[in-house]
Amino acid sequence: MSTLQPTLNAASAADIPAPQAAPATPAVSAKTWIAVIGATLGAFMAVLNIQIVNASLADIQGAIGAGIDDGGWISTSYLIAEIVVIPLSGWLAQVFSIRIYLLTNAILFLALSAACALAQDLPQMIVLRAVQGFTGGVLIPMAFTLIITLLPRAKQPVGLALFALSATFAPAIGPTIGGYLTENLGWQYIFYVNLAPGAIMVGMLWYALDAKPMKLSLLADGDWAGIITMAIGLSALQTVLEEGNKDDWFGSPFIVKLSVIAAVALTAFLIIELTVKKPLLNLRLLVRRNFGFGMLANFLLGVALYGSVFILPQYLSRIQGYNSEQIGMVLAWTGLPQLVLIPLVPRLMQKFDARIIIGIGFILFAVSNFMNISMTNDYAAAQLLWPNIVRAIGQALVMAPLSAVATAGIEAENAGSASGLFNMMRNLGGAVGIALLQTVLTKREQYHSNVLTQSVSVFEQATRTRLEQLTQYFINHGVLDRADAAHRAYVAIGHVVQKQAYIFAFSDTFYLLGIALIVAFIASLFLTKPGHVSAGGAH
Repeated sequence: MSTLQPTLNAASAADIPAPQAAPATPAVSAKTWIAVIGATLGAFMAVLNIQIVNASLADIQGAIGAGIDDGGWISTSYLIAEIVVIPLSGWLAQVFSIRIYLLTNAILFLALSAACALAQDLPQMIVLRAVQGFTGGVLIPMAFTLIITLLPRAKQPVGLALFALSATFAPAIGPTIGGYLTENLGWQYIFYVNLAPGAIMVGMLWYALDAKPMKLSLLADGDWAGIITMAIGLSALQTVLEEGNKDDWFGSPFIVKLSVIAAVALTAFLIIELTVKKPLLNLRLLVRRNFGFGMLANFLLGVALYGSVFILPQYLSRIQGYNSEQIGMVLAWTGLPQLVLIPLVPRLMQKFDARIIIGIGFILFAVSNFMNISMTNDYAAAQLLWPNIVRAIGQALVMAPLSAVATAGIEAENAGSASGLFNMMRNLGGAVGIALLQTVLTKREQYHSNVLTQSVSVFEQATRTRLEQLTQYFINHGVLDRADAAHRAYVAIGHVVQKQAYIFAFSDTFYLLGIALIVAFIASLFLTKPGHVSAGGAH
């Protein structure tokens, strides 16, 4: 086929004089841009809501009387509902029309944000967060769908750059906003902050989206078997990933049962989608080269994107003792540079092959993680500055070009499936990444602790000298009993060993993230140039 390409190109050039001069790109109306911007603002708020709440989880738990273990369901309930509704949104938008479906969920998202701020106890908060996740999850794929259906190919990079602000900038800046609001105004304001931009979003969508009739008859022909198995499978899988490390994974009967349910339900879902006449999701899109490899790269991007947002606050809190606002200020440098760079990406895509931009982005993102694999006790905000800036540049370069290349040639009738699969895979990658990092952090801390404990032996002169120094220190600071002072010295050395073990373990997690991004880079090498897609494409 490749040998025929020059001949076909020559024939095209002979038959159609100066195609570059033809007005190939139709004008995009202001109304269309308002619809796209309003939808991407909604997607930004939905993604931001995940990280902004995670940054303030401890304060919320204390306010509503939730324990540390149970309080995790405040985030988990939102994530489960979100990951279930994302692949459903394409079909539901056909049933209720994009205007009604998107506006209804946008308004409900804002109402539930205010309701979460008024929650009085844990069960109430979990229910409200689950329903909020179901409405917020709609905003993400619908923004992506509008971009690839309303905008012509030449303008899609601009729309996808806007979408990248929700996909990569929102997770990076979420802890900064959450930490500031919690420390200065109270945790309730992490929910109230949605209301003002949300009102603007609703106004833009109300004005810009055209009214179309609902197609309720589609409900009768819906792929209900696929919907049910997908919802059960994804809910069980998300719960396993969120709760597995805390419950010792397969040492817990609860996790084992959920894992079996997830495996059975998702296997049934795959079989159903590949055999029914009208599937919920067109899984055959995955055999298309760009979409398949783009999905793999996007999954690994989710692993690194959400994994790094999870691991950095953990490190700064446990090792450096930073509060929410201080953590937010450190992470701001992973977000603010993106705000400057992402608008420039469409111009880069006009001048350079998008695959080159994707590759450079993944390499820079990987390098930013490898810069953190030799951390010490003094590794704090100043040392994290350059890795965070490099990470910001890498993230800014990846998202829009990857989305454009992966969805090149997707037909309008498959836009809903492509959007649902692409966004679900990134979120699923985030869930897998966080679960993996939690486990690696626990296991590697135990490993490094054992290694360090063996080297810190009472038979070593250096250890005995340090114990004596610490014992004398405690005696000099008011501990009258020498045996008590010696015990405190042993405990102090144990804390030092554990802290050092954690630092090594955190370094290992960054190494793992770097490896995941190298694999994503390799996947991106298999992408073909979008121009090789058959003429006509989605438009």
